[in-house]
Amino acid sequence: MNQKFISKSNRVLRKILNSKENLDIIKDFIETFLEIEIQEIKLNPYLEIKSKNLPSEENFGIADVRIKLESEEELNIGIQFIDGYYAQNKMLLYYAQIHANQLEYQDNRKIAKTITFNLLDFNYLKSEQYFNKISIASKAQNTIELYVLELRKYKREEEKKLDSKEAWMTYLCGKKEDEIEKVLKTFDAIRKLDKLLDKYWKEEVME
Repeated sequence: MNQKFISKSNRVLRKILNSKENLDIIKDFIETFLEIEIQEIKLNPYLEIKSKNLPSEENFGIADVRIKLESEEELNIGIQFIDGYYAQNKMLLYYAQIHANQLEYQDNRKIAKTITFNLLDFNYLKSEQYFNKISIASKAQNTIELYVLELRKYKREEEKKLDSKEAWMTYLCGKKEDEIEKVLKTFDAIRKLDKLLDKYWKEEVME
């Protein structure tokens, strides 16, 4: 995994990405992996509000956003890194948390379908694919959708075109400096994220 993510990955990325100025990075990530076009994206305030009152072991999640598609459909989306302990429980608990958050927003919004991205730096599913969708039927709501990105399963095919998905995975995995440099020269959202991470680590102080 890219070493810039090491050390409380969720906390670091949440600090960097949870602002209106950096929503373009989250938007690019979601559009890339869901293969959709987002017409509107807004931050949900839950993560930052609640994180101040949570113990560090519960201080999870990178982003919690609401998106609107061209079809006018709205989706509630959460993104998190998880470690190898109780991965299944963490995926489901995070989903439940992000979905239930919608009840706390005092803006008369309708409850939208929730999707979560779970980034893992270890092999977890039996599938040989690095990107998988888990669907769980639910009587109480829409089908639960969990997307899992297993970074260690990703293999860059040199002859394959460096598209947005390949670029994101190359950067997240952080294995080859020359490949990362190609990504940073070509993909604006990832280059912006990289600069924000550099700035964060240069300015970070011991707490």
